[in-house]
Amino acid sequence: MKKITPIIQTLICYLFIVLFVYAAVSKLIDFETFQTQLGQSPVISAYASIVSYGILIIELLISILLGIKKYQKLGLYCALFLMNVFTIYIIIILKFAPFTPCSCGGILEDMGWNEHLIFNLLFILLAILGIILMNSNYRLTASKIGLIFLVGILFMIGLFQKSRFEKSYNNSFIREFLPHHSNQLSKLNLKQEGFTISGFDSCYVYLSHPSAPLYLLQYDYHTNKIDTLHLEIKKKELPYKRLITQVDYPTYVIGDGSIGILQIGQLNAKPTLLTYYQNVYYNSYALGNNHHIGFVAAEPQTRSNLLGVIYPSEKGETIKLNKTSLKNQINGTFDTDGLLIWNKENNHFLYSYYYRNEVIVLDTMMNELYHLNSIDTITTAQIDMAYYPKTDQYKIGPRTIRVHEYSATYGDKLYIYSRRFGKYEEEISGTSIIDVYDYPNKSYLYSFYLYHLPQEKLRNFRVFKNYIFAVVNKELYFYKLIK
Repeated sequence: MKKITPIIQTLICYLFIVLFVYAAVSKLIDFETFQTQLGQSPVISAYASIVSYGILIIELLISILLGIKKYQKLGLYCALFLMNVFTIYIIIILKFAPFTPCSCGGILEDMGWNEHLIFNLLFILLAILGIILMNSNYRLTASKIGLIFLVGILFMIGLFQKSRFEKSYNNSFIREFLPHHSNQLSKLNLKQEGFTISGFDSCYVYLSHPSAPLYLLQYDYHTNKIDTLHLEIKKKELPYKRLITQVDYPTYVIGDGSIGILQIGQLNAKPTLLTYYQNVYYNSYALGNNHHIGFVAAEPQTRSNLLGVIYPSEKGETIKLNKTSLKNQINGTFDTDGLLIWNKENNHFLYSYYYRNEVIVLDTMMNELYHLNSIDTITTAQIDMAYYPKTDQYKIGPRTIRVHEYSATYGDKLYIYSRRFGKYEEEISGTSIIDVYDYPNKSYLYSFYLYHLPQEKLRNFRVFKNYIFAVVNKELYFYKLIK
């Protein structure tokens, strides 16, 4: 036994050297893929960059220790700790993580998660055997092994919790994708581009088109039946330029901010006209509750954007302006551009800037409540802007970076469509990225892909419960979100 013990010790050390050197070299050969896999991990994505370099260095250092006879015992203790950490990582992925990534990005790429767990456990047993063979004080050795397991468990749990916190609240543009989160249920050919989802309810999606603003397309997404609704508008003789329609069944609003008109009506009712506002000049609006309509307008003197709300009162129509929430960074026009939407469940207006990573939450009277940041890292608008004296206009150039393309909300969740890629991401043809936030808690939750035809672009979308309706070029897609 005394003769064979050194052979077993040496064999175990050599097995670990082969394992760690092979693992380190494999990662180095395709280091970008290794970092991407760590970046998509639900456990350590926030520290993917540090961990990727750290693992390589530690694996090579342990291999060196195991190759020097004087330090083999220390090397085996370190190997046991590292294999223990790897094993706890896999257990957290399998049992506690919100999803299981397609690849573990571990020592052997072709192994699945369960196979990798068994593989790690075998090498843990080998490390324990090697340590026992090198020590005569078994009680002290057992205490050291127990301490290594305890420290490894606490280390991985702490890293997991810290990474989740960083991902949710201090994200440095590292997305966590939920695989197969959206399932396409149906697709409707709209025959032409330019349609906008004006509203939805438990049966219908309402779509409008600028070429026929007095008509609504009513699509029953349960039966795939399509009807056309005609809208009434007062003072048809006015020079309407851009009529915008929004629906919160049975109420609809139609208006043109260029001539200061907003009209509230009721679908499938006689008379349809309920309220008529005039001299309300705006760029866009969002229909709130109790005939409160939030809007985005431009200050006549400075051209800076501002927020406002119009609502009925005993004195008639009342307009309240909020000139402080939109913060100028350049000229107050393009840099404060954004999308105003309404959250019916929480009675909030939400304003997401187009060119910076900020969202403002406001109440029904357009008072600012708080703001949150998306995971994008652009805090200051990066706008390529030129002034044209002949027309006295500023225009945006091609080098402008748009952070938020479009947004929608339902319940406590805010859904933001972004065309910008985060860290460790590659472009996937025929997809659009949706980032999801728990906006009352100001935290990022996860991201997912909406799948559609390649070369097509998501134009606008709405969320209702666990369904998404999306206009992609000439088609309306209907998705179900899988929990």
